[in-house]
Amino acid sequence: MRTRLLGILIALMLCVLAALGLPLAAAVAAAEQTKVVVDRLDDAARLAQDLPTSGAVGSARKGEPEPAPGDLSRQRAIDAEVSRYHDLYGVRLGIFQRDGQAIAAAPANWRVPTGGWGAQAFQEALDGRRSHNPPQVWPWTPDRTITVAAPVVRDGDVVAVVLSESPTGALRTRMLHKWLVIGAGEAAAMIVAVLLAVRLTEWVLRPVRTLDRATHDIATGRMAARVAPGGGPPELQRLARSFNEMADHVVLAMDQQKAFVADASHQLRNPLSALLLRVELLGLELPEGHEEELSGVREEGTRLARVLDDLLGLATAEHARPEPERTDLAELTLARVDAWRPVAEQRGIGLRWDGPALAIGMADPIGFGSALDAVLDNALKFSPAGSEVRLRVAVRRDEVAVTVADAGPGLTEDELSRAGDRFWRSPRHQNVDGSGLGLSIARTLLAAGGGSLGFAPVRPTGLAVTLAVPRPEK
Repeated sequence: MRTRLLGILIALMLCVLAALGLPLAAAVAAAEQTKVVVDRLDDAARLAQDLPTSGAVGSARKGEPEPAPGDLSRQRAIDAEVSRYHDLYGVRLGIFQRDGQAIAAAPANWRVPTGGWGAQAFQEALDGRRSHNPPQVWPWTPDRTITVAAPVVRDGDVVAVVLSESPTGALRTRMLHKWLVIGAGEAAAMIVAVLLAVRLTEWVLRPVRTLDRATHDIATGRMAARVAPGGGPPELQRLARSFNEMADHVVLAMDQQKAFVADASHQLRNPLSALLLRVELLGLELPEGHEEELSGVREEGTRLARVLDDLLGLATAEHARPEPERTDLAELTLARVDAWRPVAEQRGIGLRWDGPALAIGMADPIGFGSALDAVLDNALKFSPAGSEVRLRVAVRRDEVAVTVADAGPGLTEDELSRAGDRFWRSPRHQNVDGSGLGLSIARTLLAAGGGSLGFAPVRPTGLAVTLAVPRPEK
């Protein structure tokens, strides 16, 4: 999201800078060319005013300019003036009669252009007005020149034309220099804009990231996570406060639900115990022949007591707020194997442990041990006599896993997706004692400490249950 937001802001800034910079660059180029054109027109007008009214340019018949016979001094003065101008500015300059014949030109072989803008400028001067601004010169048009023309007017008639053609090398250099200044300013503005965009993005997204972390923590079982008050837009600050209020209400509702389950489980134990005691007393007074009915009542009462015990254990696990710590899961697993070995031997089942000598994971030792007990109890319950339950500790890239594999009937693909649900038991295992809460308690205990519980089939038969917790950060 940060990249997308930065991309949008930077793209908008580029568009704004381009919308400002391109017209500015064009205006600078036009201003520089206009300055050159005005200078050339002023020089041409001055030269036209300085021409004598007789002599080299006089008042001949029909207004046609004609050099005065034998007046070579004035012609030489005009030629010298034109030559000096050409030598000083490097500009082609000429004074031409109406028919295009040169009165004076520098260089000497330069003549009125026969086409293009030069011919158009000459014609505009013959019409009695200064030539218009020539086509725009750009830094990438080295072959372009600037041609301007001014009429020489005597007694209201155009008697000659002053025509100049200027090279544009210096003009294009000045344009390029000013464009570089504009580009540097645009680059500096872009750098400042990017820095501001980064700060703005961080300011906007900081509360979003905090909210995302808090949401993830709550989704993974850390219900105490909250959004710390901070900066950002007022709307996001209000969203953070609303999120905290929502989380408080959710936690309160969950705590009330868990408290109800725990209280109900605890309060039902006393009436159930009294009921079972009365059943036993009643059994002493019943006549012979009712032992089977009495045995069924006892079995159902015992099963109900076991369900209440498991409900109480589940409520206790859900209320737990353990703090994971560095725990040697290899040592913990070996201790639980030793504790369950007598039960396994009594049922004729072997227990085999395999793994490294040291496996450090972040877990609550009591909660992980209780979860492992629930999984081992389930594995021994479903494993047939003469089989083997295998435990393996594995240190993976990001977690430490303890896998308990039995040789029981296992679960189908559809049943694997429901394994660990509360009160769920496979229809094929209804004759096995249990409440369907053992694996749910194990999953709850692991989730409270940041771990997970996974299920996989074992070939040819059996079920592998994996208890995984994260590894400590280095």
